[in-house]
Amino acid sequence: MVRGSVGVIFGETGTLEFKMLVSDSTAVYRGAYIKAWHETDGWVLAQVINITRSSESFTIEEAKAGQRKDKSDDRIVAEVIVIGTRDKEGMLRSPTIPFSPGDLIYIADEGLIRSVLGLLGQDMNIGLLEGTGIKVQLSVNSLVQKHCSILAKTGSGKSYTAAVILEELMDRDIPLLIIDPHSEYTSLKMQGPDDPEAFKKYGVTPKSYADRVTVYTPANKAINPDADETFRLNGMNLTVKDLTSIFPDNFSTTHTGILYEAIQSLRAEMETYTIDDIIFAVGNDKSKAKWSVISMLENIRDTDILSPNPTPIEALVRKGKVAILDFKGVPPDMQSMIVAQLCLNLFEARKLDRVPPGMLVIEEAHNYAPEKGFSKTVSTDILRTIASEGRKFGLGMMVISQRPARIDKNVLSQCGTQIIMKVTNPNDLKAISKGLEGVNSYVEDELMRLPAGVAMLVSNDIERPILVDIRIRRSKHGGESVNVLMAAQTQSLPPPPPVANAPPLPEETPVLRKTAPPLPSAAEPATIEENRVSAPPPKRKPSRPPKNDGGKLFTRIFGGGK
Repeated sequence: MVRGSVGVIFGETGTLEFKMLVSDSTAVYRGAYIKAWHETDGWVLAQVINITRSSESFTIEEAKAGQRKDKSDDRIVAEVIVIGTRDKEGMLRSPTIPFSPGDLIYIADEGLIRSVLGLLGQDMNIGLLEGTGIKVQLSVNSLVQKHCSILAKTGSGKSYTAAVILEELMDRDIPLLIIDPHSEYTSLKMQGPDDPEAFKKYGVTPKSYADRVTVYTPANKAINPDADETFRLNGMNLTVKDLTSIFPDNFSTTHTGILYEAIQSLRAEMETYTIDDIIFAVGNDKSKAKWSVISMLENIRDTDILSPNPTPIEALVRKGKVAILDFKGVPPDMQSMIVAQLCLNLFEARKLDRVPPGMLVIEEAHNYAPEKGFSKTVSTDILRTIASEGRKFGLGMMVISQRPARIDKNVLSQCGTQIIMKVTNPNDLKAISKGLEGVNSYVEDELMRLPAGVAMLVSNDIERPILVDIRIRRSKHGGESVNVLMAAQTQSLPPPPPVANAPPLPEETPVLRKTAPPLPSAAEPATIEENRVSAPPPKRKPSRPPKNDGGKLFTRIFGGGK
């Protein structure tokens, strides 16, 4: 064969696929990009999707004896799919005439790969094209405006990959608002470990983003002391819709009616009111159902999430800044309510141009926008709205999940860029195939075999799904799993603290030999004192609130001031 060729086309050929007899097994592998000269279209890019190897020139005895050293007569056959070539107008075209058996095959050069796949003119470096040294770069505008999803099974590197993209966006001053359920992204404030070879391979340098990142906590600072600021929602002049959206399943029609009457009476009397005022007004209702409403309102108040001085959305979304909402210590139902209120405020602020264009990042998105049939959350509707309408107002969204089958399909289908890592669950694979463009059975097989750190990229800007070796992070990774064995070897339980003024233990502990006192005989009845000691205390009936008491009981419990 001609020098430089790695194989030759043979057998039956077509315009979209053919087989090649491989001559250089060191250069041709599954996933390799190759090129063939076509009589009418010039150089055409193709990719190897499968390889088989066969030989019959040896015996079993030779193989067992290790005497089969010459493998030059092995027959290596590769199955190839045709990607195409660019015409004069820059459009991707596939040949209209089948390839000719006997045509030579060569390894594709970087220029042809970039041109045909559409990797030219991009600006975000997310890694290398698998098996090559070619950088894979994405368009910032396309990623933000058309939304993005990162899907993978646990431990495949989805949070790591998300952080790589966030670093690229931060380097370009894109405002970011991150919903972080597990405190994984606070490590953006720390510089990554020094690994010269890896940084050189991907063409990046270690970096800290501490000057850009602010961590907010909805919980008490005692629970999350590493947070920079406390996050609070507006607690003034709450409406019925505001309150019922927090715990929607707890409010019945009767409860909502009581709440509505209380708020209407407050509006007639004062310009501003708080949740304590609402509780007081509900206490004046004559219905017995008011006690359930008061209990629910007190639960909301006791979370401390409501405040007369809420965190302004303008403080969260700023050019070149990152706000992380760290949900450590926050109950799941409260998380959903906060996401719903926050995203609604964000969407309205962006429509009115009160905040700059930016991206909303939702980690564990299946918890906040679940598919029908799995669960119901108050945040689903607003996330659907942002997914379908956000691009018109410059509000992008990145959804990250380990369970693609459980994310609302209306949200997932709006993502123009999909970064998919290893997925093995059949339901998740099925959801990916149905909900994402450009995914077929070949792609499904690839997704089940992907090693950690390698992702499949499906984008409107790239002609076909490609595999990307995700680059190393500039900042420190914060999503590592806990090493249980190491923790057990390095840590031990502290001794119990000494009890102040505790008497010394006796030589023989009587408790260990203590027996029940003998039962009284018929001739010796139990005394009144013995009965008094051994008899259980009488049960008391739970007290109930007085009937039609107006606000008197409430005043006794909570005080008379508003």
